[in-house]
Amino acid sequence: MSLITLQDVSLSFGGAPILDKVNLQIEPGERLCLVGRNGEGKSTLLQLLAGSLPHDSGRVIRSPGLKSAQLAQEVPRTIDGTVYEVVAGGLGELFTLLARHHALGVRLAAGESGPVMTELEEVTHLLETAGGWQAEQRVDTVLTRLAIDPDQRFADLSGGMKRRVMLARALVSDPDLLLLDEPTNHLDIDSIAWLEEFLTTTAGCTLLFVTHDRLFARRLATRIVDLDRGQLTSWPGSYGDYLRRKEELLAVEAEQDKKFDKKLSQEEAWIRQGVKARRTRNQGRVRALLKIREERAARRNQTGKARMQLQEAEVAGKLRVRAENISYRYGERQLVDDFSISILRGDKVGIIGPNGCGKTTLLQMLLGRLTPQQGTVHLGTNLQVAYYDQLRAQLDEERSVADNVGDGNDTVMVNDQPRHIIGYLKDFLFTPDRARSPVKILSGGERNRLLLAKLFSRPANLLVMDEPTNDLDVETLELLEELLLDYQGTVLLVSHDRAFLNNVVTSTLVFEGNGRIQEYAGGYDDWLLQRPQAEPTATAKTSPRKTKPANTPTVRKLSFKERRELADLPKRIEAMEAEQQTLFTAMADPTFYQARAAEAATMQARLENLETTMEGAFQRWEELEAVANAEAGS
Repeated sequence: MSLITLQDVSLSFGGAPILDKVNLQIEPGERLCLVGRNGEGKSTLLQLLAGSLPHDSGRVIRSPGLKSAQLAQEVPRTIDGTVYEVVAGGLGELFTLLARHHALGVRLAAGESGPVMTELEEVTHLLETAGGWQAEQRVDTVLTRLAIDPDQRFADLSGGMKRRVMLARALVSDPDLLLLDEPTNHLDIDSIAWLEEFLTTTAGCTLLFVTHDRLFARRLATRIVDLDRGQLTSWPGSYGDYLRRKEELLAVEAEQDKKFDKKLSQEEAWIRQGVKARRTRNQGRVRALLKIREERAARRNQTGKARMQLQEAEVAGKLRVRAENISYRYGERQLVDDFSISILRGDKVGIIGPNGCGKTTLLQMLLGRLTPQQGTVHLGTNLQVAYYDQLRAQLDEERSVADNVGDGNDTVMVNDQPRHIIGYLKDFLFTPDRARSPVKILSGGERNRLLLAKLFSRPANLLVMDEPTNDLDVETLELLEELLLDYQGTVLLVSHDRAFLNNVVTSTLVFEGNGRIQEYAGGYDDWLLQRPQAEPTATAKTSPRKTKPANTPTVRKLSFKERRELADLPKRIEAMEAEQQTLFTAMADPTFYQARAAEAATMQARLENLETTMEGAFQRWEELEAVANAEAGS
């Protein structure tokens, strides 16, 4: 039975519908990735599914007793208490017992005894009866892996840390349906990797998530749900399959719109002829034109792509930054220890490390804004820095979008040419009305685009970006990647977006613990290949291995059975690809989950099985081909 079913659901806030008679079914065990441009209404849909937002029309059918948990983009302002209390609050009825047990344990550790010990024994017995220890273990595991101090006051945390705590609260609640809105924001790479493993290995976890992290989507999603201009479409299979087939669909749509507009233009030219159009025999054609006009007026075009461009400052000298043996300690923690580097014009350097390791401290020293406690930093001549702050502190919440970029002026200078501020902001997908709105009403994605607009309105030859990818949609992310690749200046990039690092940086600085920073060539995947591997065990080192002399190599030959297998593999793979495409086509039909709900789970399982089998078949084909080629060349 479906956990949630939407039937012809509509929702609007006065303008174009956010949801326009949409249909959706969420089956147990699915991991759905909800995709769409910034502002399409993804967060709104999650609120509706969570039951915190009413819909205008249609039906929302929930499975009886459905338990859901949600991580929203905005942190609730009414939550108070310690971090442990907030996280354990996600456990529902067990929360009170665990909170009491935790508080009593703290008092006991502080030296209290007597009544405290007696009360602790009573609470312990109640927890054992209710099966609370497994729940407490979930709380402790999540707090540890997300690096959260359980005894801190929630109100004292930064916005990013509060989101971490709310993510932990959602994860420990063990819901039937988990709704996550940008769960990887403010997580470091190790935490993201743990979250991926946690969500994929948790039995019975049904998940609907929104993310800008393309690698996260590729590894988790079993089905893609696309929200585009008020319509929901379902795309079974992997995220990569969705991207390819969505591009094909948009190409077909663009061609159909082109033909439609051409016909409309021809009919408009005909009607302007006047007398001929008023003849009786042409009244049918006039009515047809009116209908075409109505169709054109009702059509919602896809949101355009941002047209961002970077301004490069005057180039002067090859050196941008040279650090020699710099160190910095904060209290007992060594953040940077004896680090040296030369950063030249055109370098694009990524910085990787766990939260709190000292990445921002390193940036501040490299920019000359923080003096190292040991060592020296030399800056290049005529250095013009543009700094992207992940906390968006450069934005004034009370001023308008236009005032934040133009500082009260009507124009900005772009490549030495004046541009009106409204036209400039249109390139960043801000309508004139939105450009005059205060920043405090903007979504997370809009704020990031605004900060990019502010950053790119001034020339720079050193671009420093601290987590620029949070909340951006995939199209804007890809455009930003292209800009950075074409940029001739120097880039320092702090990011936990692994795909973004792979696509942009030329080298990577990795914090490896105790202030040690190591430089590696390439992006995130290159670092994984180059990083030091764990030493083999003593058994492995000393175990005898039978090796053949180097001067007597042997070439393995294919057996008769393997030759038959090699000949049959292409046909088998072709048949599996055909079956996969048939399943894709059937499940992509918007009415599929209503008309054939009973088959959905079976067909989804078959798709996953096909993907695994095909991967193994391709690998086997490569192995046998390699043996056959070696045999032919011997």
